[in-house]
Amino acid sequence: MFEKPPLCHADELRAMLRLAAPMVGANLLQMAVFAVDVVFVARLGPEALAASSLSVSLFGLLMWSMTGLVGAASPLIAAELGSRSHAVREVRRTVRMAGWAGLLAACFAMGVCLLGGPLMRVTGQDAGVIARAVPFLQVLMWAAIPTVLAALLRTVVATLGRPGIGTAITGMAVAINALGNWVFVFGNWGAPELGLLGSAISSVLTSTAMLFAFMLVIRFDRRLHRYRLLGRWWRPEWKRFADVMRIGLPICGTIIAEAGMFNGAAFVMGRIGETELAAHTLALQFAAIAFQVPFGVGQAATIRVGLAFGARDKAAIALAGKVATQLGIGFMALSAGVMMLFPMQLLRLYIDPSAPENARVVVLALQYMMVAAAFQLFDGAQAVGASMLRGLQDTRVPMLIAIFGYWVPGVGTALWLGLFTTIGGIGVWVGLLVGLIFVAGLLHWRWSMRARLGLLPA
Repeated sequence: MFEKPPLCHADELRAMLRLAAPMVGANLLQMAVFAVDVVFVARLGPEALAASSLSVSLFGLLMWSMTGLVGAASPLIAAELGSRSHAVREVRRTVRMAGWAGLLAACFAMGVCLLGGPLMRVTGQDAGVIARAVPFLQVLMWAAIPTVLAALLRTVVATLGRPGIGTAITGMAVAINALGNWVFVFGNWGAPELGLLGSAISSVLTSTAMLFAFMLVIRFDRRLHRYRLLGRWWRPEWKRFADVMRIGLPICGTIIAEAGMFNGAAFVMGRIGETELAAHTLALQFAAIAFQVPFGVGQAATIRVGLAFGARDKAAIALAGKVATQLGIGFMALSAGVMMLFPMQLLRLYIDPSAPENARVVVLALQYMMVAAAFQLFDGAQAVGASMLRGLQDTRVPMLIAIFGYWVPGVGTALWLGLFTTIGGIGVWVGLLVGLIFVAGLLHWRWSMRARLGLLPA
């Protein structure tokens, strides 16, 4: 798995791409899984779509943060493999304890989902939408356990050198979810017509199918079977459990801090106006798609840096970080160029820019996309920077950096410029940019100071 030093730049680039490419593919396919729900639910009307969007926003934030918790398995496994190539028992212990943490986290997420109604009422949502969202969420919450455990196994198989498995299984999930929505939402193949609840049932079935697919692959794949990852799940390893929580909980906190800034920006946009919020949603959609590339590169960087960390090879750590940074920021520079040069072509993927009723949305979206182009570079930099530090098992201080950067200069600037100056929505995007600049800069400063800060192996 780990290519022993000395490594040249080209060798590290090839190793990084072999990991990152399928991870990027899986991330994009995961977005497609959620997009399938929107396609089917949108046909049920605006109230059903609003109810689904509210529920999925809450559930998605919970799942994203909980998968960050179990993602602690990646740097721990990588370090074990880097230190000795036959770390079968240690890998199995890490997977088992990350699974325990994931189960606890999923149960907590289900409890939050049960409070979905009061949470929606506190935020002032429409009563009719809440009435439809609550039963939808009470079905959707049963996807929590399989979703978190499937995310864990996807991380594990990638770290063990089989990232393409996650891509294939996520692609399968897109098809299953589309079929499930078609059957249960509209009552095809003799199934009852369940409408909105049918989409929630489809999501539960899809996540369960993904979990079982990973379990089957782990059982029958020759390279993965040797680790016996599904064995002795009842045996506790409390020190390893503590390691998972020590690394994983700050990753959770980092995700919540970042997601909170972006969700908060949407609320501020809503205060400014409906048209501004619509334009904001369009511009952010392009940024979210492009982000999946540095996010996948970051996942690969965690593994490559973690392998070098376990091998106690400081030169390999530096090289892995250098290549990951070049890949992540390089792609985002390309993405920023596309947004600046071809904004109208991108908008045509979602709306008709020539339609008179879309004129104001188009004007605003074009303005936001210009800021988003600069935003792309720093978004890629922070994603890769945080991931490299995770490879060094350094997550607590990066979490504090994220909380400060996103919520003090980031949200603070967005509120001030968005609500108390005349630039309105542009000010909100400037706030997002400021938050990302602070976080990206501080994370990469910490990476550059890793030796002085004692983050490197002795």
